Amino acid sequence: MSKKTCLLAKSEETQGTVAYFQRIIENSTGYLLETACAPIEARAFISFELSEELKHVGNEGYILDVDSVRIKIKAHKQAGLFYAVQSLLQLMPEEVYSKTMVNNITWLVPCMYIEDQPKYSWRSFMLDSGRQYQSLEFIKRYLDLMALLKMNVFHWHLTESQGWRIEIKKYPRLTSVGSKVANSAEQQGFYTQEEIKEIVAYAAKRHIMVVPEIDVPGHSAAAITAYPKYTCTQKAPKELMAKSSVLFCGGRESTYQFLEDVLDEVCDLFPASYIHLGGDEAPKAHWDDCTDCQKRIEEEGLENSHQLQLYFSKRLALYLKEKNMKAIFWGDVVYTDGVDLPDNTVIYWWNWRAHKDKAYKNAIKRGHPVICGTNNYNYLNFPVTPWSRYKVGRTFDLRMTYEENPSNVISPDSLVLGMGCCLWTDWYVQEHMIDQRVFPRIFSMAQQMWYKQKPLDFEEFYTQVKSKYQLLDILEVDYGPALIEEVPLGYSWD
Repeated sequence: MSKKTCLLAKSEETQGTVAYFQRIIENSTGYLLETACAPIEARAFISFELSEELKHVGNEGYILDVDSVRIKIKAHKQAGLFYAVQSLLQLMPEEVYSKTMVNNITWLVPCMYIEDQPKYSWRSFMLDSGRQYQSLEFIKRYLDLMALLKMNVFHWHLTESQGWRIEIKKYPRLTSVGSKVANSAEQQGFYTQEEIKEIVAYAAKRHIMVVPEIDVPGHSAAAITAYPKYTCTQKAPKELMAKSSVLFCGGRESTYQFLEDVLDEVCDLFPASYIHLGGDEAPKAHWDDCTDCQKRIEEEGLENSHQLQLYFSKRLALYLKEKNMKAIFWGDVVYTDGVDLPDNTVIYWWNWRAHKDKAYKNAIKRGHPVICGTNNYNYLNFPVTPWSRYKVGRTFDLRMTYEENPSNVISPDSLVLGMGCCLWTDWYVQEHMIDQRVFPRIFSMAQQMWYKQKPLDFEEFYTQVKSKYQLLDILEVDYGPALIEEVPLGYSWD
């Protein structure tokens, strides 16, 4: 590629991807590449083409064809063109990702022919902004890194016991009070509706769908501190621990109206057809003692407070179904029988440590789509070696997640949507601590989400990972040690 290379945008639909490629090339090379609708005589070119003949590669597949004078990129849909560009950029010298112009580089791409498509349609990264607030700039940076890794879902955990981070105009105390309940560093703040729209638009340009999580009925101390009338006792919780038994009251109709009002505004902000509604870790001591909850149990013919939670989840899922949306729940909601969840329910299988594949099997048996993202080994907040309250049993390295990951199902059922990984911020994982937990281990998960062929042996894969360290340096990613034996004595995960 040289400054005389021409970019051929063969239709108006391709121009967004062309502009994305141009911006990256201009930053690093200084080239202002000319665009055209047809080849210019005696000029090398890179062409971008959408073709109905490529339906067989799916919505995200592509063909990348490189010879000595031209590069042809073809896909069935725009997302495929975008992922072809990611592959093309990764075939170029790593300096192409530099934000400033780099001199004395020959911008060559090896001749090759690639036909590629992902293993899964759902490839997600979750960021916990509930326990710890992150800046918009930080989130945009991670959306850029997700694009490089061909990940297409940003699962945004926006509510927690330690903070409510999404502006809801009908209930202003959710942010005026709920965003400030915790007092440690980076634990106060929220995202205005305009800021959320900005993030959604930024992600969309990178073919990333933003899926919000509003975690109920547990993990809700921040919300019910702001509006204690929606608890069983109508009193604010005295502490903000994740497994507090102070929940949204499951018996009173006013609770459901409040949450439906919240979901109305959430649905207006996020064009994705999914909302994650939590449903995990909700101790029910207060529900057991609440006359309203017990009355609801009797009226609905339920057996106990656990079934009341399933009723609670079903009510909200049905409300989303009226809006042609799907409800995602953590696997806790399929551990037992008693209440059938509606057909717009998706299960996120997470708790391998306590329940192995129970949620996966039960979800499949009941016909619910599944996202695989277990806490062994897709929870990137688990460090490589012990830190804070993360003891040896809550650690893993690159080899473990590459070779032993339960989420990497060998023969996935047709109901498996895909795979996700999570970066939780409990025990005060601040912005500056996140890179070293995510990288390089996320390369393993991204590979398992996309790659359909027989996996490489670990040593070959690890060689490829290490070859990306120069790229991570250019991107200013503060990656951590990959393997347990590589962690220096006295290394700090702080």
